Amino acid sequence: STGRTSRGRQPRAARAPSDAEVRATVQGYLTTLGNTCQLTEAKLLGQAPDKTSAYEVACATGPGYIVLSTTPPQATDCLVLANSAANARARDPQADVGTVCAMPANDNGPAVFEAYAREAGMDCVIDGAGIAGAAADGAIVYEIGCTNADGARIQKSASGWTRSSCFELASINAACKFTTPAEQAATLKSWLTGSEAAACDVQQARFMGQNANGVFYEATC
Repeated sequence: STGRTSRGRQPRAARAPSDAEVRATVQGYLTTLGNTCQLTEAKLLGQAPDKTSAYEVACATGPGYIVLSTTPPQATDCLVLANSAANARARDPQADVGTVCAMPANDNGPAVFEAYAREAGMDCVIDGAGIAGAAADGAIVYEIGCTNADGARIQKSASGWTRSSCFELASINAACKFTTPAEQAATLKSWLTGSEAAACDVQQARFMGQNANGVFYEATC
């Protein structure tokens, strides 16, 4: 009898997903998370030994994300990742900072911070911004610096944005990185316009507190 000798076949390499498939997959993860990102770009970064895939996504507005295909999926804000990496490198220039966002569209920190400041009701000329930390409920706290004016820390909750002025923060020994005493003095000076104290050339200013009658500040002239 005759027959053919079968030879072992090499496993066929898995086909890389198309851009459309990657977008659809990531959109599913974002929908599951309730994330409102309007997806503009999505890239598969790779797969870990446990089969968890990592993706970078860019959004029409706001920050992008690194998305992990865990159960449930995870999405981490690119600005948060960049801040964590910067802090780690400040402690150790050779530190392994892990995955950070690299898409050009996600190099948009200043625009995102400015948009957040406007949403929080700040109309100053912004000269510095960054992540200050996290609130007790996990909300990200942003610091906004203003040119020749008092800055603030802002954070978003389900009910909207809240804002704490650097004047107030200084009274509890929480210094603002992007606001100087001279800028606070200039702010208080501007509030004196039209008052009996308008001639005061404010040198120092501080927040004293508030009650039902108003908010109180002290100035030296």
